[in-house]
Order: sequence, then C-alpha cells, then structure tokens
Amino acid sequence: MTTTPLEPPPVELLDKFRGPDFLPLYTTTVSVSGGEARHGRASGEVRSDDGSLALSLRLPPELGGPGGGTNPEQLFAAGYAACFHGALSLLAERLQIPVQDFVVRVSVAFGRDPVDGMFMVTADIRVHLPGLEKHVAEELVRSVERICPYTKLARQGIQSTVALAP
Repeated sequence: MTTTPLEPPPVELLDKFRGPDFLPLYTTTVSVSGGEARHGRASGEVRSDDGSLALSLRLPPELGGPGGGTNPEQLFAAGYAACFHGALSLLAERLQIPVQDFVVRVSVAFGRDPVDGMFMVTADIRVHLPGLEKHVAEELVRSVERICPYTKLARQGIQSTVALAP
C-alpha cells in the first residue's frame, strides 16, 4: 500500500477573504458522554463524528480525580499549540523566513474567576525559534498573533450558540 507523504497546507490559506458572512472551510463535531461517573469531565468518553478522535476524559489529581486520561485543558492546549504552530509555519514560508525545529508550548490553567467566583481558563504561549535573530522572531510571533484563530478566540471571544437538541 502506497501512502501519500504528509505536506503542509498551501500558503495561499493566508490570502485575505472578503465577504459579508463567515465562510466555513472545515467543520467537525465531537460528542462527550458521561461515562462511569456520568460526568463528562470526570469520566467522559469523547468521540469525533468521523471516528478519528476517541478518548477517555479523566479528572486530574489536582482536581481530586485519579488522572489516567486526558482532560479539556490538555485538549485546548493541544489545539492552541497546533494552530499557532501551523500559522507560524505558513507565515514564515510566505515571508521567506527560514524556521526549523521550532516549538510552540501552550500551558492552560483551570482556576477560579475572581470576577464571578466560578471558573475560567488562562493560556500562556511560549514560542522557541532557534537560529532567528531576536527582533525577527519577535515580529514573526506578533504577526502570528493577529492571524491565529485560537489567539483571536482567546482575545475576542467566539461566536457560539447553545440550544437544546431535539
């Protein structure tokens, strides 16, 4: 069986879109059921609509759980890091800035919100760009902040709807 080598997406994804409405390029659906504890965060089972994602969620020991599975904060950190890394790769290619072996590390913290006393998450993004002059690396990272959808989500919020399913 021959496999096609993995390639990055085309740099043309950075071309500006002009239109009156949001233009979806990809949509996925992920479902969470409650599992043994009947609580998605503590024992949830995660499944994507195409079957490529199947995980067991477990409450981390820091929140009183047994650990032994992933959690929403890890999933968010993974998505954020992958998106930022991809956006940086595309922009560096477009600007002809040679980047190699760079790493994006995202730390997500779950904690108490001082505003309403409930919960919130924070994210800390660290980008390691070996071999680039500091001012070039800083400008590249600042430019990526403006185009990365996860950074936009973190800064501007997200359009969402919540409704009871029929």
